[in-house]
Amino acid sequence: MSPIRPLARAGLVALAALSLSACITVFPKTKDAQLYRFDGSATIAGPAEASASASASRIGVVRVRGAFNNAAAADRIMTVGGNRVSYLANARWAEPAVTMFDEAVTRAFSKANGPVRLAARGEPGRAPYALRLDVERFEAVYDRGEKAAPDVRIEVRLTLVRAADRVVAKDMLIATHSRATDNRVAAIVQAFDSATSAAVERVVAETTQGAMPVTD
Repeated sequence: MSPIRPLARAGLVALAALSLSACITVFPKTKDAQLYRFDGSATIAGPAEASASASASRIGVVRVRGAFNNAAAADRIMTVGGNRVSYLANARWAEPAVTMFDEAVTRAFSKANGPVRLAARGEPGRAPYALRLDVERFEAVYDRGEKAAPDVRIEVRLTLVRAADRVVAKDMLIATHSRATDNRVAAIVQAFDSATSAAVERVVAETTQGAMPVTD
């Protein structure tokens, strides 16, 4: 038997396989998700930096680890309609929501440049206060139907503790909201940004109030 025929048969099988591979994709085609950010700085004003001497004289507050609503903490944009929890299609946060929220808090204290500052971990000396923030709610609520513009709602539990005696100086729930101007992703993201701005601004204000000594 000639060795050419088996080789020819193998070649035909290979060509058939190539033809099939040209027609069939292994993974289904999906639309790429658009990435979005919020920075929570829309309503915060003030000088961006303080001098080293002024910063050292301010009341130090160290931020301790808090919790973030588990369903909303990652990079998916969470929505709620009645008892149903879902996520916006083809849209994600550029970073996990918990990361961007933490960055927004840090910027808020820096830009406010008031009597209270966030102390860096490991810096010399002990900060007189510890701040814990638990983000219990971070979602767009479709309270007027699934086709209407949703209301973004954020709830943050603020707990401020004196380091010297572990006495709670302040314990409160901060709730903010911002309704989107339209039922579109860009408008919903803007509402998240506005609600975050209001939330972190109140975090700074309430922390300052709780940490400042009471004077007669």
